[in-house]
This record gives sequence, C-alpha cells and structure tokens, in this order.
Amino acid sequence: MTNISPTFGVCYYPEHWPRDMWEEDAVRMVECGIQYVRIAEFAWSRIEIKRDQFDWEWLDNAISVLGAAGLKVVMCTPTATPPKWLVDEMPDMVAVDENGKPRKWGSRRHYDFSHIGYRKESARITEIFAKRYGENPHVVAWQTDNEYGCHATIVSYSNAAKEGFRDWLAQKYQSPDALNRAWGNVFWSMEVQDFSEVELPNLTVTEPNPSHILDFRRYTSDQVVEFNRIQTQILRKLAPGRDLIHNFMGHFLEFDHYDVAQDLDVAGWDSYPLGNLERHFDDANWKAWYLRAGDPDMQAFHHDLYRGCTPEKRMWVMEQQPGPVNWAPWNPDPHPGMVRLWSHEAFAHGAEVVSYFRWRQAPFAQEQFHAALNRPDGSPDRGYEEAEQVSNELAALPNTKTEKAKVALLFDYASIWATEIQRQGADYDGFILVREFYAALRKLGQNIDVISTRSDLTGYELIVVPHLLMVDQALVDKLEKSGARVVLGPRSGSRTRSHQIPDALAPGLLQQLIPMRVLRVESIRPGIVIPVEGIGSFSKWAEQVEPGDGTDVLLTGGEGYPAWVRNKSCSYIAGWPDQNLLSQIMKETLQNCGLTIVETGEDLRIRDRGQIRTIVNYGPKPQDASGLIDRNDEILIGTTMINVGGVIILHRAVR
Repeated sequence: MTNISPTFGVCYYPEHWPRDMWEEDAVRMVECGIQYVRIAEFAWSRIEIKRDQFDWEWLDNAISVLGAAGLKVVMCTPTATPPKWLVDEMPDMVAVDENGKPRKWGSRRHYDFSHIGYRKESARITEIFAKRYGENPHVVAWQTDNEYGCHATIVSYSNAAKEGFRDWLAQKYQSPDALNRAWGNVFWSMEVQDFSEVELPNLTVTEPNPSHILDFRRYTSDQVVEFNRIQTQILRKLAPGRDLIHNFMGHFLEFDHYDVAQDLDVAGWDSYPLGNLERHFDDANWKAWYLRAGDPDMQAFHHDLYRGCTPEKRMWVMEQQPGPVNWAPWNPDPHPGMVRLWSHEAFAHGAEVVSYFRWRQAPFAQEQFHAALNRPDGSPDRGYEEAEQVSNELAALPNTKTEKAKVALLFDYASIWATEIQRQGADYDGFILVREFYAALRKLGQNIDVISTRSDLTGYELIVVPHLLMVDQALVDKLEKSGARVVLGPRSGSRTRSHQIPDALAPGLLQQLIPMRVLRVESIRPGIVIPVEGIGSFSKWAEQVEPGDGTDVLLTGGEGYPAWVRNKSCSYIAGWPDQNLLSQIMKETLQNCGLTIVETGEDLRIRDRGQIRTIVNYGPKPQDASGLIDRNDEILIGTTMINVGGVIILHRAVR
C-alpha cells in the first residue's frame, strides 16, 4: 500500500481564457495549495488545426507559465474529442447506437473503439504529444483520453465492431461448433456454420441469446483495454518515469476497469456525489435527506474500488465536484463544508491527489452551469475557500500509510453484465446489491478493500462476495486457502463463464466451500417481502435452497425455506436482504472473525488510515460523535459534536 503525502490538483483550460490571465491564475493556484494542473484533454482542434498543421505556441507557453509558478502538469492525450476535419476524413469512425444510427460529431466522445483507422490516429496524436512533452520537466504525469465510455459510448453496433467481434470469437472459440455449444445455439435454431454468420446482438425480434450478449460485452470491454494500451505503450517509451493515469467514472459498469488499469500507474476517477445521487438513486426520501451531501457510501465505494485496480494500488481523484454541476436531472448546491468533507474522505481512503473540476467556471458552451473553484469573473467561489481550508489542515497532519484492510469485498464486472442481460426481476440491479453490502460493512465501522477475483486473498479475516455469478476453480481454491470467513450473496456461482446454469446447479463450483443446491429462484415485485425470522426480510429476489451434508440452517424465511446457511467458515444468503437483516448477518460474522465493530448510525462514517481516523457527517443535522472516539484518542481537527458537512480527524491511541 502507498505512503500518502496528500495534495491537490485542478483542471485548467488555458485555451478558454485570454493569455494575460495565465500568470495570475498560476499564482492563485499555488496560494490555494494546488500542486498539480491537468490540461489539454479536449484541445486537439486547437493544436492540430488541419491535418499536419500544428499550433504549439499556446500550449508551450501555458506549460512554461504553470511550471514557472512551481506547478506540476498532468498532460492529457486529446483523443476524447477528435476534430471535425478528422471525422470528415473517416465518417465511419463514429459509434453506432443500438438502433443502427451513427452517433454524430458535435460534442465529444464521437468515436468507435473498434475502428482501426481511429486507433491509428489515436496512436499518431499520442506519439506527437509525447515526443514534444514526454520529457518536459514540468510534465510529471499523463492522463489517457478522458472518461472512457461517458455518454454510453462503449458499446457500438458498427461494421467495425461486427468484424472485430467475429475475429474475437474466432480466436476465443477456434471453431463454430465450440461457439454453438458455449452459447447453446441449438435453442431457437441459432446455430452458425461460420464465424462470418455471427451478427451483433441488436435489432432482434425479441431478446438475443444471453451468452451472445455477454461475449459481446466482453469484446467491447477488451476494445477499451486495447485502445488504452496503444497509448500507454507509446507513453512508456517517450515519457519515461511519468505516472500514467485514466479518469474513470462513478457507477459506470460498461467495461472492466481492473483490466484497463493493468496498464496504468494510477487509477483516477471523477467524483460527483450530488450528480450521482440524483442520477443513480430511486428512493425519493433518501435523495431528499442527502440532497446536499450525496449518498454516504457512494464516494467511499469508488475510492476503495479504484484504489484496488492498479498493480501498485494507487488512486487519485481527477475531478472533484466543487459546487452544483450541469448534467444530472437536478443539480442542487452542496451544503457548506461538503467539498471539504469529500476531500478529506478521499484522502482517508488513500487518494494521493484530489483534483477539482475546474479552476474557473466556463461562461460559454455546454457546461455553463457547472460550478468551479472560481466564478466566470475569476472571483473565488465557495469551493475555492474549502479547498484552501483543507490544504491548510493537511499541512498540520502527519503523513501515514494506507494499510491492507481486514475485510475484502469481491467485485466482478462480468457478473454485473450477466444480470443486466437477464435480470429476471425488473428492479434487480447487481451493482445496487454490491453497494448495499458495502454500506452495511461501513455502518459497522469497517475498512474495506474492494478487489477483483484475481487479487491476492491472503491476510483477510473476512471476504464478502455479494454478487459473483461466474467463478472458476482457481478462485474457489484461493477462497478455501485464504483462511478467511466467506459470505456469499444470492446468485453466487449461478452461471458458467458462457452464461449457462452449472451442471450441479448453483452455486456451482462454490459447492466445494458450502455443500448446497439452489432448486428454484423467484423475483418479487416492489411492496412484497418475505419475512426472515423477525429480523428482517427478503425483497426483489429469493431462492429455495437445499442444504447438503454439514451445512447448517442459521435463519429461515417466512415460507419455510433456508434464508442463511453456513458450512464451516463459508455462509450463503439465499435472497436480497433488507438493511436490518444484512446488518445482523454482517455483525454476527464480524464478531465471529474477532473484528472490532463500531456502529456509526445512518449519517456518520469512519475510515482509518494507519493511526489516523477520519469521521465525516453526511446527514443534514449535527451529530454527537463521542461514541466513535476513544478517550485516549487525540483530536487533531474538529470537536466531538460534528456539524453538518463536518469532519473530525483523530490520532488514535496505539492498540
């Protein structure tokens, strides 16, 4: 894990502002405590006005101004916004939507990951940038592209994607017969005699074969990996010693971030708590309560997810929301103090840099309503003041280390895709289930590592597996050898890699850990629940399980079926548990692991980083946090009564 000397960054667009502003902007950035400045991710048309006609003067000048002020530049490859002249040269480079319509030029992300011609152009402009700035002393890191997949731009139904998918299938299956068996194409007479007969899974009369869709999702994810790798290979060669980063997004599941991050030094992500609350949560009361703060666990989950993505477990926040944004259905103003809270929380979860979007609010184009650290006239907005406050507070805190947690949560993108393809219940959302398991652990005061199925599992006391449909023997063996207690959520092991029911029924290979079979499943409409022994209930999803030899029934549902079963150190939850039931299951499991439980309540959350504990208040009312503070702890920031949007930072006594 990383030693943290946390610091700040900001996104800056010198091409948007008169040249005589740049020096003053740079001086004020330094005064605010900013050290890193991200630039040029959307500047292709300003750099290459026409093919091979370049204007570098303004960008050279901007880097010199920022560097002279002592700022470190994060240079971006500009491939998220290919210029009009390039689209005119290759009109088929744009993605095609599910209805067969091309996505037009006129905003951003107007390219198809599968298009070979655009990949070559991406490599060309990346190499040109890297040759010019790769060893510039002021350029210390590079961001590839910008927000892969934003605006639903991962999946494309283009001719390029069709040809690429057919080739991908040929390499994977080697023969049409093997593909037919894997997909079960005998069903509905869908067998093919040649890979050239495979079509893309759109515009079918009714739903396509789920195995077909799943492989197409894997293919499209692999295209992102390859597209990113083309750039990182160039940058490794021409920008030696510089960190390579991409800025992932929140609640974004269209490609496997673990795979992409293998070619990066740092997994960055763009944190927009209020935008994500408005866009991704359905409960009106919940959204009203956290209107100006965001969901208490959404940001933390993504910090822990992306921190676990790269080989070196490094994470930055590349864009931190500084005020109201412009892109959600509704865009409330954060409560005073929330920008400060989000920043401290990010550092508590291991962020090395928190970079705010953006330096000055744009008075033109699509993002006029998106707040920044400064208003369009250059006057400081509230975000500036809170960022400056955090900078001063960090200077007084000791550096410390992000340590391996005792609790791990396994997260798998392909399992999310599988239940998007076959939900079986209209409101079944695998990502929400994962988030609820994570939140239950957070409310019990746990530090959590969100890790992939390929991760090292040694050293954990508890491994939680909320939603893992497809498992392989290597993972089952790792779980068994880990020595940890394991909690499996519903639908675990319920599909093979090719999206078929296992021969021995669910949970498939996981029967090695817990002898049982899932005999039948049902989805449940909203408003109907299945009680579980007076503790809580199942909603949305329930399973009828048959325990095998040595597997004990710990809880029974209202219809007489086992609700929670356990064999030795592995247990299985046979439905979608409500908050009370999930909390009780996690509490008992943590106690059996010998882990300390700290019940935070609904609004407070804690995160430990070495001996530093950060406590934050997401609720709309002040809270007494004295129950979370030991009498021997030293309060470094804050008081035991934590205000709305407040933060307490402790130096914990040695235990």
